Amino acid sequence: MARPKTPINLTSQQTEILQRIARSRETPHSLVVRTHIILKAASGLNNKTISQELGLCKDTIGLWRKRWIEGSQNLDKLAQKPEKLTQVVKEIFQDKPRPGSPGKFEAEQICQVMALACETPPEYLSHWTRKELVTEIINRGIVDKISATTVGRFLKSSRSSTTSK
Repeated sequence: MARPKTPINLTSQQTEILQRIARSRETPHSLVVRTHIILKAASGLNNKTISQELGLCKDTIGLWRKRWIEGSQNLDKLAQKPEKLTQVVKEIFQDKPRPGSPGKFEAEQICQVMALACETPPEYLSHWTRKELVTEIINRGIVDKISATTVGRFLKSSRSSTTSK
């Protein structure tokens, strides 16, 4: 027999915030799903029922139920600050950092690469190519080693972040 789950009790303010997040067209889908999990759990449904209704595995339901219980302990203190309460609720639903290798370049180095790409190229070049940028980056001592693909990735990410605003 399955262990009984810790009940989730929401205040009317918390319920309203979760419903607002779930209805928002600007909310990422993952956040909407997580709010639905908590709303259904608060209505008394068990993990198996919620998983069947939302088409998710029981482990996922259990994970977000557990994270809500752990993260919502201090929400009552924020009842007078609705904006802060909404922010903390969204933080509870954020993914935890995942393991992986650390980045190879510091932010300052990336900024220097971007600044170099904005400079006028030497007279013998009509424009910067990735290969020419790599050579100049290494010559200036910004980094010891970098690939043309990485330089292209830096340039592309800066271009997409400036055009999406």
